Amino acid sequence: MDFIVAGVQKAGTTAIHDFLAQHPQIALLRDQALHFFDKEEHFCSSRTGLCAPDYRILHGNFDPGWRWRVAGEVTADYLYYPGALERIAQYSPQMKLIVSLRNPTERAFSQWNMRREKNREPLEFIDALKRDQEIGLSKNPRGNAYIARSLYTPQLEKVFNLFAREQVFVLKYETFRTDPFPIIDRIFDFIGVSQKSGLKNKQRNVGSYSRKLTPQEREYAAALFAEDIAKVEKLLGWDCGDWRFNSPVSNVAAAPL
Repeated sequence: MDFIVAGVQKAGTTAIHDFLAQHPQIALLRDQALHFFDKEEHFCSSRTGLCAPDYRILHGNFDPGWRWRVAGEVTADYLYYPGALERIAQYSPQMKLIVSLRNPTERAFSQWNMRREKNREPLEFIDALKRDQEIGLSKNPRGNAYIARSLYTPQLEKVFNLFAREQVFVLKYETFRTDPFPIIDRIFDFIGVSQKSGLKNKQRNVGSYSRKLTPQEREYAAALFAEDIAKVEKLLGWDCGDWRFNSPVSNVAAAPL
């Protein structure tokens, strides 16, 4: 396998998958978000007690006989879930990673809305954030984790500790959503396939929220992420003014590192 799309949850990974799936030189897993590298049972058997990766589960998810140039997987949780990036690096130190980042307040609110629609979140948005603060950032990695998933610096630092920067392409969700095709062309270049015209934008998973963020909610959440946003700007050389409370929207392009 040559590349993995491991952007944060609710930051366009499904749309990226749909674009990549239209390219004849790219093979993707039959199951989007296979979660191979973040499922303990793929690495430690409860039956035998032995801990060794069973890559047959991963490789068997590709259609046999497909004539591809590169192969990849799309699973957002790999950036966040403890141990996933280390397992990817062990599998292939040369792996290329595509990371999508989104305004952390908008990302957290989108995740909250998704869980509300599935009847998995009884609390209002601010109360849910306060619960996260009380529980602590390191607890329940598969739980709500609205705050921890939106703190990007620790996740990016782990990526850069494990992979060379030239193996990582980081894009900004807001720019991608506004005009995805130039960024998709750059992703094709990054993973080593030819650019392709005539791609269709399916625009799936567009959030149909019952309501919008209130100013109070936006201000409360933005304060939680302000320090991390500044660190992201320094780490990536980005201008993230559009991620701050009451800031004008920026048109900063995505940047490969």
